[in-house]
Amino acid sequence: MIRSMYSGISGMKNFQTKLDVIGNNIANVNTYGFKKGRVTFKDMVNQTISGASGPSQGKGGLNPKQVGLGSQLATIDTIDTQGSPQTTGRVLDLAIQGDGYLVVAEGTPGAAGFPTSTYFTRAGNLYINTEGYIVTSAGHYVLATDGNINPKPIKLNDGDIEGIKNLSISEDGKITYIASIPEGTNVVGDFTREGTSDLFISDISIALARFKNPGGLEKVGDNLYINSANSGEAAYKVPGVDGAGILVSGALEMSNVDLSEEFTEMIVAQRGFQANTRIITTSDEILQELVNLKR
Repeated sequence: MIRSMYSGISGMKNFQTKLDVIGNNIANVNTYGFKKGRVTFKDMVNQTISGASGPSQGKGGLNPKQVGLGSQLATIDTIDTQGSPQTTGRVLDLAIQGDGYLVVAEGTPGAAGFPTSTYFTRAGNLYINTEGYIVTSAGHYVLATDGNINPKPIKLNDGDIEGIKNLSISEDGKITYIASIPEGTNVVGDFTREGTSDLFISDISIALARFKNPGGLEKVGDNLYINSANSGEAAYKVPGVDGAGILVSGALEMSNVDLSEEFTEMIVAQRGFQANTRIITTSDEILQELVNLKR
């Protein structure tokens, strides 16, 4: 009976963790770029009452006799399947169609040691700050690359954003805009003038990072991830190149949480929790009977 009580306790703890993960999934059902979690269990150590024996003296063999001692957490997975794109019509809203994460960073652009920290995200609601840099909602700098250089922040019109018109972002992460700049100025920061027009096209593309094991990324809040020992190092790619996804301007990737699935899993976890409490109460009743044998 004592073993069954402790098995029930282990089951209750595990189902409580499962409910915590389900609750977090439901809370983030409308969080852009959120990837849901999933809990799996495994059995705990087994107590062997008698071992197995092979056939001998005209008798067949015997299987081992073991009593399980409960369950424990196996994994809490991050399910990195594609979320549905939601059309917004806003140019700086980017959804990633396919594999990859936007690369964002903290630090002072142009200063030694930049970036001080690098993160990865699927949330593509971007903005332009007062200095002309493209940033996230938390103020992290969005990085760009041409596939051969380390990602760096991209600056529009050297910070003169008042003269920018008709901003657009292509599938391969190239940024274009129209700006009235004196003739003869053919290069502005990371942008090159298209002929004699006022159209400027970026020389680098918004970077995407790919990982050997995206499920190994570690969540750090603010829709951000960092690489871990099991995710592998980031490989920086131009969108649409070497297996990286493409960018869809004017859309945002929704959470991949399925409410019907989460509520079903919630019911399963609730009933599993109740069943384990019943194991404890039943074991307690039997122990009570044993105590009352001598009155």
